[in-house]
Amino acid sequence: MIVKKKIIKVAIDSPAAAGAGTLAKAISEYYNLFYLDTGKIYRLIAYLKIKFPKKFNHNFIKSKIKSLKVKDLESKALLNDDVSMEASIVSKTKSTRKLVHSFQLKYAYNPPKKFNGSCLDGRDITYNIIPDAEFKFFITANVKTRALRRYKELKALKKKISYKEVIKSIKKRDKSDFRRKISPLKKTKDSVLINTTNLSKRACFLKIKKIIDRKINN
Repeated sequence: MIVKKKIIKVAIDSPAAAGAGTLAKAISEYYNLFYLDTGKIYRLIAYLKIKFPKKFNHNFIKSKIKSLKVKDLESKALLNDDVSMEASIVSKTKSTRKLVHSFQLKYAYNPPKKFNGSCLDGRDITYNIIPDAEFKFFITANVKTRALRRYKELKALKKKISYKEVIKSIKKRDKSDFRRKISPLKKTKDSVLINTTNLSKRACFLKIKKIIDRKINN
């Protein structure tokens, strides 16, 4: 059973490479919130599936989730495009989502004591993980902008991939995320839409900061 403490809770949903992670980190640092990139949990599971195909089963995943530390999600290996597509597949499995769901709830409602609250970003955070979050945002950008961001990110990691391949991958991922039957990506009515296509990181951050400050200072 999850004990729900009185803390600041920020929920963010977004399609791939919309800039949600960058914004979530900035918000978390500014307000001293515990940050969890939930998409990376599925990326880690996908990575394990690719690396250990013979061992990969429910009990294997369960043991890995049980011993999972947030720092384990920072591996650059998780940014691989093959891992990204596999993550979209494993995230459709109901038993896997149940395991990850428990992990997310633990940190969403009971972050380490040194933090003022939590900030989670993913695909179903606003309506499935933290439906009672004080602040909900849906971060998006057009496909070309998102593909270019992901392409630059991968090139910085010395990945051999073309922009055409990345945009194809982004479109495929969008189709999977928006149309899947279990916890599809969607904007809830109570989520604030932030389109980052033509905004700088700073401008996006200030826009969100203004919304949060208005509520917590009243």
